[in-house]
Amino acid sequence: MKPLSIIFASLITTVALITYAAEQSEPEQKEPQVEAQANVEKPKVETEQPVAQPNTDDKVNTLEYKAPELKKPVIDTTKPDDSKVLGNEQIKPAEKPKNKIEKAVAVAEAEKAVTQAKEALTVKQQTKAKQSRESLAVVEQLVKAYNARNIEEFLRVYAEDVEFYIFPNELLFKGKEKLIERYGLMFKKLKCIHSSPIKRIVHGDIVIDHELSETCSTDEKVVDKRSELISSYQIKDGKIVRVLFFR
Repeated sequence: MKPLSIIFASLITTVALITYAAEQSEPEQKEPQVEAQANVEKPKVETEQPVAQPNTDDKVNTLEYKAPELKKPVIDTTKPDDSKVLGNEQIKPAEKPKNKIEKAVAVAEAEKAVTQAKEALTVKQQTKAKQSRESLAVVEQLVKAYNARNIEEFLRVYAEDVEFYIFPNELLFKGKEKLIERYGLMFKKLKCIHSSPIKRIVHGDIVIDHELSETCSTDEKVVDKRSELISSYQIKDGKIVRVLFFR
């Protein structure tokens, strides 16, 4: 009986040892699982941020709003202009001739420049200048006949169908017959007539006279009427074809 009891005791002891060994090894196996679970990242939960509400107290006051002022560019006038927009050539003062020879050369060059300037006039300009001289001669002849109260010479400078207007375009009369009726009677009635230009403008076939007119009604030596007149004369082929009076 003793051997069986010894065997049974040994068996119980062995089972107890196995059980104890199992209990001691179980925590060591569980620890890696805990650590593994700790290393697992938890999903991030996005939280809704509160939306900022507009502040009604921060409204823009349009009455007090001022536009930003534009600053003017500051230009340094002390520095030379190197932009080359107007060129970079510096103006050199003319050198005075040092002796008689240089002076003679300078005079010859100046005369040459004047001659070239005259030759540079176009044919149209030359024609206009000639026309201005001829128109001026006609008006001067008219004033001379007017002051002399010579109706024949006065009529000679007018075209047969001459037109007289009051500014801007009011027709006063037309033709030499009306001209004789108007000025022929005036020449006979007045004792003296004198017209003198205050200012005269001549341009091609147009002559504008600002004149002073004096007349004597009873005594040729006593001026009893004085007035200023402005008249425009248009000349064609040596004759006045249109007269415009400015009141």
